[in-house]
Parts: sequence; structure tokens; C-alpha cells
Amino acid sequence: MQIRVLGASEAAGWDAYVAAHPEATFFHRSGWRRILEETLGHRSHYLYAEIDGRIAGILPLGHIRSRLFGNSLISSPFCVYGGIIADNAAVSAALDDAACRLAHSLGVDYLELRNQKPGQKLRPSKDLYVTFRKPLSDDVEANFRAIPRKQRAMIRRSGEAGLVGIIDDEPDRLYRVYAESVRNLGTPVFPRELFYALKSEFGPDCEVLTVERRGHVLSSVMSFYFRDQVLPYYGGGTRAARLCHANDFLYWELMRRCCERGIRIFDFGRSKRGTGSYQYKCHWGIQPEPLAYEFELVKATHIPDINPLNPKYRLFIAAWKHLPLPLSMAIGPFLARNLG
Repeated sequence: MQIRVLGASEAAGWDAYVAAHPEATFFHRSGWRRILEETLGHRSHYLYAEIDGRIAGILPLGHIRSRLFGNSLISSPFCVYGGIIADNAAVSAALDDAACRLAHSLGVDYLELRNQKPGQKLRPSKDLYVTFRKPLSDDVEANFRAIPRKQRAMIRRSGEAGLVGIIDDEPDRLYRVYAESVRNLGTPVFPRELFYALKSEFGPDCEVLTVERRGHVLSSVMSFYFRDQVLPYYGGGTRAARLCHANDFLYWELMRRCCERGIRIFDFGRSKRGTGSYQYKCHWGIQPEPLAYEFELVKATHIPDINPLNPKYRLFIAAWKHLPLPLSMAIGPFLARNLG
């Protein structure tokens, strides 16, 4: 077994391995390496194990160095899933050891593995995050009936408000409502070029659905498709969206369209326990599943706590919510690209 670093010539083999592995996710695809390096400006270390000339396991890693948020090695930064996928436990252990050696050689504060399931080693872990995954029936009406009654009522009201769902070729309209939405939450927005890069890199597997009424955009979401799964990832809505339940319409419209095209897993994505997004997803009748985010502490003495629930960020978040939208869109990307 040899542990190697992914180069351009091995990208096709890497992606073939991802496509075939049952535990792989959209975030294991090699295209994220180019997004990380060329769009967000961070170094990558995409490790893979090779046995007799074939890939037997992979571990995508990104190195995030920030004066504000520390020095970390993450699998995978800016993604909700990551971690090792491998043929067997021995390959997984070899990749894990290689990642630890790399973390020490880079002098990072910590190595973070964003696993969906616990790894082989007993490590400090964070139970803050959960994910919401829901199987879809091939019958649209059956999917609607599976949603709790109160949420169905919200969807019906949105349908009576004259809303229309449209697939956008470009992420312009998405970016505007997404920027407003995260500003209202007190969170810096990602750079506009990230959304164009994602569309360019992943093509039809990266789709933007926008909801409008009488020509006015209310909400929008960028979704990632992987095998028989969909993951609505970057989404938001204007303040006006609440009045006509446009977000409820948005996610039901996405679910309905996915059912008709044969998608079988609706992955509502990651949320932090105790947040508004956590409660909102529970209203759709989807049970939260804990995510096994694990840490190898190198220079750090405790697990990092870089999230909006940390009290030390309270004043910053409160101030950010009151920034004029153009100003938040101008300075937000310089912060967001370092969050990981």
C-alpha cells in the first residue's frame, strides 16, 4: 500500500472510486479540490491509498490558515460531510495515520474529520451538528402525505399565493437572496465567484431553483445531486418570503421535482442543535441523525468552537445583522472564505 497525493492525472480514477463507493458523498468528488484552491484560495492535500495500481481509499483534506479562526486541516472544509472512505479497516487506518502525520508536519492547531459515522479511533468529538435525510417515494402525493399536517398547511398556503418555481441557468438571483438571508442571520456571505465556480465545476449536478411571484424573487436554493440523492445546500429568502411561505414552497417544489426525476434521498443537510434551521427541518417530519465530527488535537488543547452559538461572537453577530446589505456583500467574503 502506498499513500499518495492526488494530481490532475489521477482525478478520473478518484471520481470513479467515489462514484462506486457506498459511503461516498458529493463532497468527496475531486472537483472540490479546485474549488478550494482556485476559488477560495486554500491549499489542498487530497490523499489516496493505492494497492497494486488501484485506488483503495481516499481522504480529501483542506488546509485553512486564518488569523481570526486559527490553523486547521479539515476533511472537508466548506462541506458538511467528508472523512475517510476506504475498502477496509486497514486502508482506513493507513489514511488516518497519514493525515495525522501531515497535521503535525503542517503545525496546525487540529485535524477535523467530518464523518457521518464514528471513525475507528477514540477521539474528541463534537455533537453539535446533525443531518436530516429523508427517503422519497416515487409517488408525489405519498411524499406530501408523509409531511406533518401543520407543514402541509404551510405548503398549501404557499401554493395559493401564486408562486412559481423556475430553474435558473446562472446563480445571480440566488446570490442576491442568499446574501440577504445570511446577513439577516448575522453571518458573512461567501464570495459571488464561489457560486459560479460550483456551477461550472459540477454542471447539471449543481442546480439552482428560484421561487418568484409576479416577477419578484422571493427565495432560491442551490442543490447538489449525487447518484439518487439531492442536497439543497446554499439557500435563502427575502423578508417578503415569510409573508407567503415562499421557503416552504421552495423546498416542497424541489422535493416534488426530485420525486418525478427518480431521486430517492432528500438530504436536508446539516443544522446545529437548538437553532431555527434545526426546528424548521423537524417540522418536515425528518428525524435528525448525529454527525460524528472528530478531532485530532495537535497544538490546540481543546475542541474549537467556531460557530454562531458561541457567546464570544454574540456582539459581532448582532452588529452584522444591521449592516447595509451592499456593505455586508463587500466585506463578508473576506471573512467567510476563512471559516472552513
